[in-house]
Amino acid sequence: MISVKNLNKSFHDKNVLTDITVEFETGKTNLIIGRSGSGKTVLLKSIVGLHNIDSGEIWYEDTLFNKLEFAEKKKIRSEIGMLFQGSALFDSLTVEQNVQFPLDMFTDKSPEEKTERVNFCLNRVNIVNANNFYPAEISGGMKKRVAIARAIALNPKYLFCDEPNSGLDPVTAILIDDLIKELTEEYSMTTIVNTHDMNSVMEIGEKIVFISEGRKCWEGSKNDILNSDCKPLNDFVFANSLAKKIKAAG
Repeated sequence: MISVKNLNKSFHDKNVLTDITVEFETGKTNLIIGRSGSGKTVLLKSIVGLHNIDSGEIWYEDTLFNKLEFAEKKKIRSEIGMLFQGSALFDSLTVEQNVQFPLDMFTDKSPEEKTERVNFCLNRVNIVNANNFYPAEISGGMKKRVAIARAIALNPKYLFCDEPNSGLDPVTAILIDDLIKELTEEYSMTTIVNTHDMNSVMEIGEKIVFISEGRKCWEGSKNDILNSDCKPLNDFVFANSLAKKIKAAG
């Protein structure tokens, strides 16, 4: 479990996140949703430690993460898998080398052990015979799956996904959603997904947190979301649905 308590974050005297308190549950896909610019990516990066917060607390189980020294954070970071928007694969590395990268950084496994783990992770995301390809030689959907393989290489306790379906066609997006949910349950991870895709919300959203203008406005399950009396959330859901209809008609 990851707990955030009274988190505040600003940039250049502009408040971006205000008094955010939320718990993200183990073994579930926890979704952070909201419009572009709402603060959801800043929240995700703050929880991971990529941004220093102004005040508040970030707990990983019983460890107060944001008060740890840099060296002390390394152990928890070794338990984190991160799927970045756009996959963020290294263009100069092969598929195999990309997945092996966190193993090189955080473990002292032998080359044989690393290769075995890389192949296991690639097989788990249904990629075979692609070890020696470079990112430019594979599709967008394959890049996402390679990025997921890299994210689970260290068998993490925590998985963070920033807009995992960005740039994907609807069929591939569903496959990526299903894969994230399967891995979350299989490894009993605490998974946090940033998204503005309502298809993802309704398919895999077990706990959903809605952020609007830097504040948590609503939280609940996908079964609750359509009966919400939160106006900003209802406007977001309607606008999202309308945009999809216009795109489909277009």
